[in-house]
Amino acid sequence: MDFRLSEEQEMIRNMTRKFVDEVVASRAEEGEATGEYPYDIIKQMADLGMMGIPFPQEYGGSGGDWLGMHICIEEMSRGDTTLGGLLDVTTSVVAQELYVFGTEEQRQKWLIPMARGKTIGAFGLTEPGAGSDAGATKTTAVRDGGSWVINGTKQFITNIGLDNASLVIITARTKAQKPGEKEQINTFIVPKGTPGFSLGKKYDKMAWRHSATHECIFEDCRIPVSNFLGKEGRGFAQHLAVLETGRISVAAIAVGLMQACLEASLKYAKERVQFGQPIINFQAISFKLADMAMATELARNMYLKAAWLKDNRLPHTLEAAYAKLYASEMCEKAASDAYQIHGGYGFMNEYAVSRYYRHAKILQIVEGTSEVQRLVISRNLK
Repeated sequence: MDFRLSEEQEMIRNMTRKFVDEVVASRAEEGEATGEYPYDIIKQMADLGMMGIPFPQEYGGSGGDWLGMHICIEEMSRGDTTLGGLLDVTTSVVAQELYVFGTEEQRQKWLIPMARGKTIGAFGLTEPGAGSDAGATKTTAVRDGGSWVINGTKQFITNIGLDNASLVIITARTKAQKPGEKEQINTFIVPKGTPGFSLGKKYDKMAWRHSATHECIFEDCRIPVSNFLGKEGRGFAQHLAVLETGRISVAAIAVGLMQACLEASLKYAKERVQFGQPIINFQAISFKLADMAMATELARNMYLKAAWLKDNRLPHTLEAAYAKLYASEMCEKAASDAYQIHGGYGFMNEYAVSRYYRHAKILQIVEGTSEVQRLVISRNLK
């Protein structure tokens, strides 16, 4: 087994790491405090080609792979998990769904600008009564001549409230088209600005405050039939397929945050003196650091394996669930230990570990909760 990265993957890691150290990390706390979205940073990310890494050049990408994409997500998340989350939603989920299931016309119209970073996308699955039970969606789409008419509400939708968001891909129930057929769940592209599509409240969150999260409301929202995405009756399955990649992405975000916790804690433990010596000399502290380093490396290896399997078109449902579950739960522990190592200073917003602690918990929820990951794993074991 060869664990070495390719020359291209090394280049992506070094490029992203340099960008994070020079641009991203110093702005993260400001964004969290003000809630202002860093559009200038997104433009620089687009100029560096980050949104299109795994897509062919003819669709606006750089012809790279998913391993390189997730290395980029990890490094971005080391500086700001919000930006890692943006790459997860836009590239790993929305752009991938357009690439894999879209028509050539849809790819040309929607994927190319997204892969080039000119626009970003949003993913509409969750509803007030359909969270982990995503199949319980109540949003409907009714065929009316050359249009689909959509009614319903989606909630907790990331990215859609931002100026550069172009569309949301949603699931909706459709009535049987022929006698004897059952209702289906299908997938639709709804461009921002479509009449009948409006944003509800912007959620006030404990973290990721400069990542806009909104309610999406559809009231007789009419879209052309050409905005139907994928195969009839396969919309829910399509969403779940790209969510597998999203789980690898969340694992990469968690590893980036764990790495940030480790680096901040090591620095502080070497500088903080108590009882006449740096606290890193005390076993209670050094063991926390050892556990943090070990968990970070193990979680990294797991998401890299899952991404490698995806690139090689091998089954990776279990590995994606393993990676997401382990990384997100170990990330919460790493953030807690980093907070503990900093003591009272960890409670102060001037120290980054305060932000890390707030950011860690959501990673156990998005792209399928820890409980859902255990359900996926146990079902596959059977």
